[in-house]
Amino acid sequence: MRGVLVTACLAAALLAAGCATKKYVRNTVAPVQARVEQVGEQTSRNAQAIEETRGQVKQVDARAEAGISAAGERAASADQHAATADQHAANAMTRASEALESANKVSRDLRQLVSNIDDYQPQSSASVLFKFNQSVLTADAKRQLDDLAVGAKSHSRLLITVEGFTDNVGAAKYNEALSQRRADAVVRYLVTRWDIPIYRIHVVGLGTEKPVSTARTAAARAQNRRVEVRVFSGDGIEAALNGHSENSASRSAVEPPAPTPNQ
Repeated sequence: MRGVLVTACLAAALLAAGCATKKYVRNTVAPVQARVEQVGEQTSRNAQAIEETRGQVKQVDARAEAGISAAGERAASADQHAATADQHAANAMTRASEALESANKVSRDLRQLVSNIDDYQPQSSASVLFKFNQSVLTADAKRQLDDLAVGAKSHSRLLITVEGFTDNVGAAKYNEALSQRRADAVVRYLVTRWDIPIYRIHVVGLGTEKPVSTARTAAARAQNRRVEVRVFSGDGIEAALNGHSENSASRSAVEPPAPTPNQ
């Protein structure tokens, strides 16, 4: 009986000790398990954050690559525009050089022409008389101008001087204006009747200057009421200006047709 009791007591003691050990284990393991679970959750969140960061990095890389590509295209386009601008600038420089060379050639020709202006040779002249205080061409004056124009139009390089004069009767200013009107009447006749280019005519009114006679007679005064017309030819220098001496000589050897006045 006593043995049974002892055995029961030992069994109870062992059972109590086992329960205490399980409770201890549970109390010890539970915090560790909670910590492990917390670490696992944090690891999962970190992994998710890493994946999100990787996605953002990929987006940034994609935008960077797109930006680099666009910048490269813009750079290539800018290079093309620059090349086109350089070509335009080169073309403009070429045209400017050609225009400058052309202007220099014209300038040289003009200087040559001016330097040879004294080489114009007198060909013919006429002294057209006017009635007292008048600037209307008489029939005789027109006949003289007709004869002069026929000879003048046979020259290809032509220069005509027209100088108007008056007698010494009247005021100086009035006589200057009257002499100009007389000269203008001669020019008008040559231009309208004979198609003489106006740019080939040099005209001036000189009033009482250069009198033919200083006598105080009616005949002397009548001689001073005049317009003097002189024709000069520069055909001799045309070959030097244009470099066509032989052609000019052959043209001068041919008798030009007689001009006719405008009807």
